[in-house]
Amino acid sequence: MTSSHVYVGAAAIGSRAVGGVFRQTAGDERWERLTKGLPEVAHVQAITVHPTNPDVVYLGTRGGPYRSTDGGERWERLDFSQDAEVWSILVHPTQPRVVFAGTSPVGIWRSDDGGDSWRRLPKAVQPSRVTMKSFVCRVMRLAIDRAHPDEIYAALEVGGTMRSLDGGETWEDCSTRLVELAALPHLKSQIDSDTDIEGMLDGHAITSTRGAVYLAVRMGLFRSDDRGATWQDMEVGRFSPLTYARDVHVSPQDPRVMYACLSPAARSKAGSVYRSQDQGETWTRFDHGVTADSTMMAVGLHPRDPGQVYCISRSGQVFGTTDGGRSWREDRLDGVQDAYAVACG
Repeated sequence: MTSSHVYVGAAAIGSRAVGGVFRQTAGDERWERLTKGLPEVAHVQAITVHPTNPDVVYLGTRGGPYRSTDGGERWERLDFSQDAEVWSILVHPTQPRVVFAGTSPVGIWRSDDGGDSWRRLPKAVQPSRVTMKSFVCRVMRLAIDRAHPDEIYAALEVGGTMRSLDGGETWEDCSTRLVELAALPHLKSQIDSDTDIEGMLDGHAITSTRGAVYLAVRMGLFRSDDRGATWQDMEVGRFSPLTYARDVHVSPQDPRVMYACLSPAARSKAGSVYRSQDQGETWTRFDHGVTADSTMMAVGLHPRDPGQVYCISRSGQVFGTTDGGRSWREDRLDGVQDAYAVACG
């Protein structure tokens, strides 16, 4: 087993809730709350471990982006917009000094020096189709297929998806087909706005491999074979009783293998992780023996060791396997009520 650290990010929502970033050495029992350089109350909603240098870790927080160069011992706030919440951070798969960050209000920023300096990509805008009552639209996930390094995809909550085919300089809306699908009765959902297309535009995660793009939204998992121009329902409900999709990832070691977090709703009392070994054609439950007591929010895959997979529930349960799913361990982070992110490396 490759030695690594596991990181979990949580928001401190509520007077007694604990937020911030937590770290565990894989195989150890102890969890540390990392605080040096972070604000006393830290709302962490994204964690990215650098794929080639595990000492470098990025955080997305309500107070902007942070970086550690020593595996989380100390953090520094990066030079960034003062009023943007960071919800996603992506290290370019073939250019390790290039980093992208997605924000709320909607914006995408690029750094060409590992995060020392940033520029906002001026054309990364999205048409507004849904106005949520309780929050502003945000860029929840960014993705690049290593085989097509100039193609960047973004999932927006609640705004659907958009793409860039030129490294981020220009962007196009990729949500028209999602809106069309929302005309189907079983894909309508209206919770926090005045329109029932809300659910299909409630983007949580996006990933790309072998020329296909995969999107996780409130209504399930969707696939595009034409760079996001059109989408088809993967009908994950054929394999899982839970279809609210919070996360989707492609294995770093095998482009045919995918993982998805599925639950009943954004706030629920159940959740699970499913795996596909045929690029999303079929799915089976992966987290055997795991009992999540709340929505499964995120899955983290090790960049070098396919046996290590970690996932978190909203309430602060951390589930991990180091043997490819044959056995699982559960930990609970005391005081955490809103866990958002998990990563390892």
